[in-house]
Amino acid sequence: MPLPFLGDASPHRCAWACQDPLLKAYHDAEWGVPVHDGRALWEKLMLDGFQAGLSWRIILQRRDALRAAFAGFDPDRVASFTSADVTRLLQDAAIIRSRAKIEATIGNARAYVAMRARGEPFGPFVWAMVGERSTGSGLTRTPLSEALARALRQRGFRFVGPVIVHAWMQAVGMIDDHEPGCFRAGACATAASGRDAS
Repeated sequence: MPLPFLGDASPHRCAWACQDPLLKAYHDAEWGVPVHDGRALWEKLMLDGFQAGLSWRIILQRRDALRAAFAGFDPDRVASFTSADVTRLLQDAAIIRSRAKIEATIGNARAYVAMRARGEPFGPFVWAMVGERSTGSGLTRTPLSEALARALRQRGFRFVGPVIVHAWMQAVGMIDDHEPGCFRAGACATAASGRDAS
């Protein structure tokens, strides 16, 4: 939820969210809010994978279509997708029609399900690697994002390089990377989006 502010003056925001209404709404309501629910974390990681080479605005514009195309980003359902589903998705003009990203999402659903079956639920796994929520540094990759990307790749994930993982960590509140002076800086520390163990 966006934080209230007094008066009619617009609050100071991160520079990337100042001009575009879609980015502004995303920044104010979602970006940097800690997410613990495994399924929600997985969805956001898949969206960050789809963003590779594109702008985040494009992903926000197509997020609902991507959710519809990928069964609400339910990993169990996506894990059962077949080559016929890949063909169907490649014909869907409402989403990002990249075969590599589509196939990676299906493979990543299978990796998620396999982790859970081994007693390694996704949410607790990634948060245990991160430890305490930290303040960002404005970097695009860190030793932590490199280590987490490596751990995910070892478990069968694709499109999870350290830059994608770092952007995802910022988005899901593992790192508070709001710019100094942004009205959201430090404000999300106690907020959370679920604590499902999956």
